[in-house]
Amino acid sequence: MRSLWKGAITFGLVNIPVALYPATTRTDLSFRQLHAKDAAPIAYRRICTAENVEVPWPEIVKGYEYAKGEFVVMTEDDFKNTDVDANQTIDIRDFVPADAIDFTYFEQPYYLEPTAPGAKAYALLREALKRSGRVGIATFVLRQREHLAAVKVADDALVLTTMRFAHEIVPAAELKVPRGEASLDRREVDLALQLVDTLAADWEPDKYRDRYRDALLAAIERKVEGRAIAAPAAGRKPPTKVVDLMQALQASLQARPARGARTSGAKASAAARRTAARRKAS
Repeated sequence: MRSLWKGAITFGLVNIPVALYPATTRTDLSFRQLHAKDAAPIAYRRICTAENVEVPWPEIVKGYEYAKGEFVVMTEDDFKNTDVDANQTIDIRDFVPADAIDFTYFEQPYYLEPTAPGAKAYALLREALKRSGRVGIATFVLRQREHLAAVKVADDALVLTTMRFAHEIVPAAELKVPRGEASLDRREVDLALQLVDTLAADWEPDKYRDRYRDALLAAIERKVEGRAIAAPAAGRKPPTKVVDLMQALQASLQARPARGARTSGAKASAAARRTAARRKAS
């Protein structure tokens, strides 16, 4: 696996040489657009809107539309000269509690691997993050853009996850959502908590699969072999219209005895204690 970036993690006067590797892989199925008549691929050309002629790559430049129909051309030198502190460092500015960051800030994860001289300092940072329960908030430059990032522990590795800046997050206050708990019935809350307890589980990522992708691959294989794609025997059930919330919660609980039976005695009693505590608190 080739590294995407090489540099160093810095915090205080500590410098840890590292390489950046992708932590994810894309498994999307890729489709080409074809001419229906002869199944030939459709080609796209770069056409100048003023001259209506095809433009070769060497004559194409990047431009920013600063006003409607008005562009300023940016050269490669312009991009290089405006690089923000592109010094190949992941500069940790703060160490914040891991549970203080909202999920909406996280984007793309990458693995960090130490080079030989930085192995001990790498292990030291990893242990400090583990024991403190904190993550490092850093900035670094990748692909001509400064990124905000979180450095945290994943097993024995350090993971850097790029983040969105605060100005990129749309406030939830703009949404029309119920506010507060005033309209909630205590019995409905208790039943909802019981339903959550029956669905409580440990995080096991391997048990979740992209079922649509699997079905689509199977369908493609059938077509390649000249076989027809059969519709599923039973389609997905349409969502039921909730008329009475209490009735829906009670029916949901009654429909899940098998899951409750598989719950160990310790977990079941713990769930019961949590429910009783919540009732007492309310």
